[in-house]
Amino acid sequence: MQPDFKADYFELFGLAPAFSLDMPALESAWREMQSRVHPDRFAHLGDAEKRASLQWSSRVNEAWNTLRNPLNRATYLLSLHGVDALDPMNTQMAPSFLIQQMTWREALDDARQKRDGAALTRLEQEIRQQTATWMALLAKQLDELQAWQAAASTLRQLKFVEKIREHIDHAWMEQES
Repeated sequence: MQPDFKADYFELFGLAPAFSLDMPALESAWREMQSRVHPDRFAHLGDAEKRASLQWSSRVNEAWNTLRNPLNRATYLLSLHGVDALDPMNTQMAPSFLIQQMTWREALDDARQKRDGAALTRLEQEIRQQTATWMALLAKQLDELQAWQAAASTLRQLKFVEKIREHIDHAWMEQES
């Protein structure tokens, strides 16, 4: 086992760097790689081999966890092109998005206060549709246009939406209790 810690996550699994991935191919590559580097296979060897196996296995799992999640994959892909999409110093957002986000948050707060399941459902559907639109845009920006800065902006929007979706999930839990 010769770990190449310089290989990016896509190279590690033998995949072309892209946002749109063949998820079954990714999973298959991960399983195959994990079977080769899992620490249990090296339990009978010396400490150096065990340590290397553990490091390699950790790297494989880190790569798997990054690439299987679309937003993490986009963040990583942008980082390969020198773009820190989630730089806390970059808070610039389109005014239309900020207004949309405020509208969603107000609708969520209202539905939560009124314990209005129908309003939560409508909000969830609206956000799901918008998310699908932005995910398609992100795929195009990354894979076709290679518009890294535009993709970073779309990704930031999707990260905000991810938080709103988490708050909706909490609101549903409150409804059930």
